[in-house]
Amino acid sequence: MAHKKGVGSSRNGRDSKSKRLGVKKYCGNIVKPGNILVKQRGSKFIPLKNVYMSKDYSIHSYIYGKVSFQKKGKKILLSVL
Repeated sequence: MAHKKGVGSSRNGRDSKSKRLGVKKYCGNIVKPGNILVKQRGSKFIPLKNVYMSKDYSIHSYIYGKVSFQKKGKKILLSVL
């Protein structure tokens, strides 16, 4: 009687780490130059004044100031004043 033992659980044991995406600094928070404001995949948040988007779509601050958000359709506009 040749039987093979079930190996489902040992083959399905891989899972990726979460990427910790989302808003890091909220409206009204004080930020320094270089602070990460949002980590995202794609461009749901659009940089406006005194902020820039890096190559992985993270948004960073250029200056010291307060974070502000504005909504325009499905996009959210982000600036530091």
